[in-house]
Amino acid sequence: MKFIIAAALLFPSIALATGIAATPKSATANPSVSEFDIHAAERFAKLALACVGKEYPNKISHVLNSDTDVAPPRKLTPAFYGCYDWHSSVHGHWLLVRLLRTFPNASFAAQAREALRKSLTAENLKQEAAYIRGEGRASFERPYGLAWLLQLCAELRERDDDQAGEMAANLRPLEGAAVERLKNWLPKLSHPVRIGEHDQTAFGLGLMLDYARSTKNDSFAKLVTDSARKFFFNDKDCPLNYEPSGEDFLSPCLAEADVMRRVLSQKEFAKWLKEFLPQIPATPSDSETAAAKWLPVTVSPDPSDPKLAHLDGLNLSRAWMLEGIASALPPHDSRRDALTAAADEHRRAGLAAVTGAHYEGGHWLGSFAVYLTTRRGIQK
Repeated sequence: MKFIIAAALLFPSIALATGIAATPKSATANPSVSEFDIHAAERFAKLALACVGKEYPNKISHVLNSDTDVAPPRKLTPAFYGCYDWHSSVHGHWLLVRLLRTFPNASFAAQAREALRKSLTAENLKQEAAYIRGEGRASFERPYGLAWLLQLCAELRERDDDQAGEMAANLRPLEGAAVERLKNWLPKLSHPVRIGEHDQTAFGLGLMLDYARSTKNDSFAKLVTDSARKFFFNDKDCPLNYEPSGEDFLSPCLAEADVMRRVLSQKEFAKWLKEFLPQIPATPSDSETAAAKWLPVTVSPDPSDPKLAHLDGLNLSRAWMLEGIASALPPHDSRRDALTAAADEHRRAGLAAVTGAHYEGGHWLGSFAVYLTTRRGIQK
């Protein structure tokens, strides 16, 4: 019951379905950062709307084969040229689709639909597909940006309206190129990449698997599942005390557990997690505050620095991974209290940092906030 209440705080539709009022569970919690409602959605939508058409500043990852490849971002990748870099533009578009699905009649809805209509045209996306198939671009946005692209495709396919159907169809050439690229890459990847930034393998696999299951791509789902088992099933004693590195926005240890809870049965995962993260306290429910201390939140020393701002995103991604891990354990597993308490602490810290005061964080933190607050990785 406690877990349902926690979910209701973040996702009002759950509150309506269960009859639980979405009110702060603690008088010390700040409702403006702990609740998810139409006002929070508007705040996050504004961040994406401010950047999906903003071309500069821009950090491109672009291989030049000749002088003809010298062009501004809007010419190279005409759908995803904004939001500072390609992957942030992709998940900025995902944010708008996700919020339109959650709040279809919100004040930002018309502007969001127009921004999506302008970006996700058939012509733009054919050019995007041609771009990633270009010479020397085999590793372009692999796996992070491509995994987020698949999330965008899945989100559009799950929406039931004409505009979403048209945009999903427009995305098919790029979607097919991304799946092909990942299918060619995963069998050749001999070892997982265990870092806290874009190249991390575990996080990418989690997004890929959710996409494959959502779209019923069984062959891709099997490849991703087999890859996760190959890379992580025999891992033990993850060095959580080594985290975080100074520029992490993903936890190597938690991301690995978060993908394995998607792959293993509940019983198998509970056993695997005990060996992989023995640091998780098995505490009684009345010690939740103390339990949260096993994984302290992080603080960015300079939110205006593009790399140091990553730590604000780490709090958000840790929060959703902790919730995902807890959701996969048996209802009476004694570790759930510690996981939930740590998730609450990270959620509050992470959401409080999504201010938009600095473009270095504002261009992407909203996407992480929406992924967390709409519980995308746990439920559709």
